[in-house]
Amino acid sequence: MERHRKLAAGNWKMNGLSDHLGEIAALIGSHGDATCEILICPPATLVAPMAAHAGSRIAVGGQDCHAEANGAHTGDISAEMLRDAGATYVITGHSERRADHGESDEAVRAKTEAGWKAGLVVILCIGETLDQREAGETLSVIDGQLAGSVPEGATGDNLVIAYEPVWAIGTGKVPSVEQIAEVHDHIRKTLSERFGTGTADAVRLLYGGSVKPGNASEIFAVDNVDGALVGGASLKADDFGGIISALEG
Repeated sequence: MERHRKLAAGNWKMNGLSDHLGEIAALIGSHGDATCEILICPPATLVAPMAAHAGSRIAVGGQDCHAEANGAHTGDISAEMLRDAGATYVITGHSERRADHGESDEAVRAKTEAGWKAGLVVILCIGETLDQREAGETLSVIDGQLAGSVPEGATGDNLVIAYEPVWAIGTGKVPSVEQIAEVHDHIRKTLSERFGTGTADAVRLLYGGSVKPGNASEIFAVDNVDGALVGGASLKADDFGGIISALEG
């Protein structure tokens, strides 16, 4: 099975008001004909207007979803609601959700299943803390998160895995290319053992954590890196555009 197009995904986190939609117009103007796939995951308030604004040229996703389709869950948003608003992707398991909201692997698995049920492609995030890295536990942490968070039924059409070392998110610190390669190779191997080589090769593996135009080319040259999940640098069309250009090679 061939791998899908490479993916440049932007996670705006809790940033962005309606006037920030101008960045999407600028991005379409500069990279509307990109050969890679471009995705923006804005705050929930901007999903519908961004989807209307972006049309088919840029995909739009949610940053999280509830495991249930509806119900008495004040303040939450379901995968079906995201889909109804025009989203085609959703992020699950981001380290900020795992840390700030105490989300377990079991909770992430349930949200991932909800995303699939709603017809969304799920970008499932995994990654180790600095203490775990320094203790030599990186690969065992990755194994545990993959086993606990990824449901049965994963395919290249419904799942993207984003490796985001927690210690590199928003810190300016970036793992060496050797460290990135080790983890991405291990993820591919682990997926292959569980789902078969065809499926494992079809699942896109993104790197995330302080990706910028200046370091993107080096990161994208690493084998088994199929794109990036970008935080702060995705808020500005110029910065994100530089990363997209690097991904296109």
